[in-house]
Amino acid sequence: MSKKSEASGAPIRIDMNHLMADMLGERYGIARWQLDPYASAAQRAFDAVKKNRGTGWLGWTELPYNQDEIVADILETAAGIRKRFDTFVVLGIGGSALGPIAVQQALNHLHYNELPREKRPGPRLYVEDNIDPERMAALLDIIDVRTTCFNIITKSGATAETMSQYLIITDLLKKMVGMGWQEHVIATTDREKGNLIKLAKEEGFKHYFVPSSVGGRFSELSPVGLLAAAVCGIDIQQLLAGAAAMDERCQSSALWENPALLQAAVQHLLMEDMGINVHVMMPYADSLRYMADWFCQLWAESLGKNVTRKGMAVNCGQTPVKSLGVTDQHSQLQLYTEGPYDKVITFLRVGDFRVTQPIPHGCEQFPDVAFLGGKSLNELLEAEYQGTQYALLRAGRMSQTITLPQVNAHTIGQLIYFLEMVTAYTGELLDIDAFNQPGVEESKIASYTVLGNTSEKYRAKQEEMKSAPSLKDEYIF
Repeated sequence: MSKKSEASGAPIRIDMNHLMADMLGERYGIARWQLDPYASAAQRAFDAVKKNRGTGWLGWTELPYNQDEIVADILETAAGIRKRFDTFVVLGIGGSALGPIAVQQALNHLHYNELPREKRPGPRLYVEDNIDPERMAALLDIIDVRTTCFNIITKSGATAETMSQYLIITDLLKKMVGMGWQEHVIATTDREKGNLIKLAKEEGFKHYFVPSSVGGRFSELSPVGLLAAAVCGIDIQQLLAGAAAMDERCQSSALWENPALLQAAVQHLLMEDMGINVHVMMPYADSLRYMADWFCQLWAESLGKNVTRKGMAVNCGQTPVKSLGVTDQHSQLQLYTEGPYDKVITFLRVGDFRVTQPIPHGCEQFPDVAFLGGKSLNELLEAEYQGTQYALLRAGRMSQTITLPQVNAHTIGQLIYFLEMVTAYTGELLDIDAFNQPGVEESKIASYTVLGNTSEKYRAKQEEMKSAPSLKDEYIF
């Protein structure tokens, strides 16, 4: 095995030392005896996830294994897109957008779209995950729809944000492309239900399915994320291989042998017993910055629930916050080191960057600058991470580190699957449904009511909203 292939298959490492009382002291850290009683609850959580693998909303657990034909089709389609189109645009929101953004940022050039075509492995990629009118206008200013392929992603086919974009784009395609405009559209949606699959069949769009047992925030390793990645030259087979490797590491029901199960127990303990209600994801690599965004949706939407499965009031969850090292050392770190004791910081660290950037010698008259000469930005970034980690330790603040030996498709697949498994196990420990999002649905219904949707579902909400308190002038300045 070559050095490169060894690195590509190397396991990510989860270092919890700076969470533990051994390091932080009994007052601020977790004592091992606090985790040992979780053994039986962890066993139940493990059994529940194992029992339901591939069913219900746990279809994502089988994605590393059951997509050989789909992956082959995606690779063939992606090759055709690369030959024919200059730009690939994803129209989606939430899980349909955050995963593709995170994986593209992690695995391709950090200025991918600005590279000349001959230096890019695929067309320019844009992920339009918002409906700000200026944003849509800006996109249309820089792309030529005649040489652009659009991937419309909505499982329900009724997501107002995505379907409004669909109406705008297909109207333009009909006007500017004319006959054959349908070849510019790929739909990713439910196999049987919803508006988009009906449109795909009526118009003859190339289409892919979101498995019925895979929710949006768990869908990156399905066609939702794999198509955009493949179009841009990312090795999607290695993404799935990395996920499978992490799944293999999570096969034990023993608390201290299954890293995702142990992490779930830690986070449950922090939330329920120690008042740690904020979880900061802090990558020390620009390539990983949008993994924090993806994690924020996964963690918040899965665990922020007001009732248990038995209908008992609970109002649980841990607020995820995205941060970036070293940038946010200069904005957020002051709060983390001296503010409330209500946060845990998870660092994402890279062992071996894909490039080394030396720092030249110079400014010898200034000792506090000259010492940098002869070192590298790699060394400086690592020193900044270690310094931040130590500052938090000294202040009695909890942190842990997930190290990716290298940022590549295999390690990103590991990371995605690990965090998904942690979320599933934590949901079981909290006895909540980690796969629904009733709070999001409430917002959608209210929004569509404001727009005048008159179907029966929305008429009741319209009457309800009429009774909302009126605004008072005394509070408007």
